[in-house]
Amino acid sequence: MTREIPTDSGKVALVTGASRGIGYGIAEALVARGDRVCITGRNEDALKEAVEKLGADRVIGVAGKAHDEAHQAVAVERTMEAFGRVDYLANNAGTNPVFGPIAELDLNVARKVFETNVISALGFAQQTWKAWQKENGGAIVNIASVAGLAPSPFIGAYGISKAAMVNLTLQLASEMAPGVRVNAIAPAVVKTKFAAALYEGREEEAASGYPLKRLGVPEDIGAAAAFLLSEQAGWITGQTLVADGGLFLHAGVA
Repeated sequence: MTREIPTDSGKVALVTGASRGIGYGIAEALVARGDRVCITGRNEDALKEAVEKLGADRVIGVAGKAHDEAHQAVAVERTMEAFGRVDYLANNAGTNPVFGPIAELDLNVARKVFETNVISALGFAQQTWKAWQKENGGAIVNIASVAGLAPSPFIGAYGISKAAMVNLTLQLASEMAPGVRVNAIAPAVVKTKFAAALYEGREEEAASGYPLKRLGVPEDIGAAAAFLLSEQAGWITGQTLVADGGLFLHAGVA
């Protein structure tokens, strides 16, 4: 079956950590509406596969580690070379290499979490700002988490980094206005390989506490990101959109 090619929107996005999961869902939503997209990821083979699935006529991939400043610069340079602009940035790359109480957390692991989840997002934002957005405007979406809005047992380091991502969103929104809007999305559990330990083998139980009675899927977050990275969200900045299937409706209720 021939893949239907949408009308070119004239816009370009860079999506980090997008060879699979939430990042892929975001890239898929942007390509579907006609954007051209650069995706990044650590695994070159997985990245090539994602590019082929999304459409090599509209998508390029740049492999590397998100926290590597040289990789950040190359990704933005390649985007500008291929498409001539970078209107949108979706900071999705993240890691959570440890489960357990933070009182016993190896500080080197904590540093790795912050480097990947927070510092890399700032680095990519700086790069896209300098390359295009400062003079031409645009929008940024940072993928945070509900773990950054309330204590989360066993994933404290991840939660703290995502709380920092929420504040980074506020800082960037303030400093980059009026030309660049910056927002965040805070998902609850989304069905990805990254979050598999939180639901695998017990999905029905994991979803039972959600009023909508299901976990999220990458397409849920992709649709939300596509909205925030659009003119329809032109008067929205500095906000964190909670995408949680209603989970927080029960917060504080015994």
